Amino acid sequence: MTKSLGPAARPGHINPTVVEVEGGFLNAMGLPNPGVEGYLEELRELKHWGVPVVASFFASTVEEFQSGAKALCGAGADALELNLSCPNVGGEPGMCAADVISVERVTAAVKQVAKSPVFVKLSPNVTDIVGIAVAAENGGADAITAVNTLKAMVIDADFRRPVLANVTGGLSGPALKPVALRCVWEIAEAVKVPIIGCGGVSNWRDAVEYMLAGATAVEIGTGVMYEGLEVYGKVNEGIAGYLRENGFGSVKEIVGLAHRK
Repeated sequence: MTKSLGPAARPGHINPTVVEVEGGFLNAMGLPNPGVEGYLEELRELKHWGVPVVASFFASTVEEFQSGAKALCGAGADALELNLSCPNVGGEPGMCAADVISVERVTAAVKQVAKSPVFVKLSPNVTDIVGIAVAAENGGADAITAVNTLKAMVIDADFRRPVLANVTGGLSGPALKPVALRCVWEIAEAVKVPIIGCGGVSNWRDAVEYMLAGATAVEIGTGVMYEGLEVYGKVNEGIAGYLRENGFGSVKEIVGLAHRK
């Protein structure tokens, strides 16, 4: 999974951009990236070595979303994830996850040109995430990713000012999990497409909880900061052990199971 790529290179926000808080991290990176075109060589190299790549990207217009999708698919991206929901760049490119009309329109436009599956990543910073998920599904999304970070801030009592240069940032890690889990649960009762759960997954039990709530897969980000790259193998092994111990033959058997209890 790439960091989000935009139509042009971005330097992001000035430091400090990351701070540890109770239960996770706040980041206000500001979407720094080399731009879609600047990343294509690296993407082709990854595909040369057989590495599956989900390309996350954003844009400010429908046309830019379409051109980004074409370029990334052309370079071999196995799937696209539309980042419509970064909480720390204000009203800048692609931040339309609170608008059902924009979500459906952008999703449909990308689906018109994409050769790979399209995932739509939603924000928890909205009043009705279910309606937005339905809009993404109506636009043709192949899956919903729930959720991006939660808008938050931290103040330094000694310096008497916000710690992050951007003032606010996105909360990730264990503190986000209860919110994200609720979002997955609600979305699962409203859409038929698969859901990718993310937010605070750092062990196999977290992943299983998301699956029971309705997620087909999970993403892990902040967990790497705590556990290192070994977290992925540990989570996979833990899920396999849970399935064996409880008599399940596959992950599919537990997806959404908590809804049927």
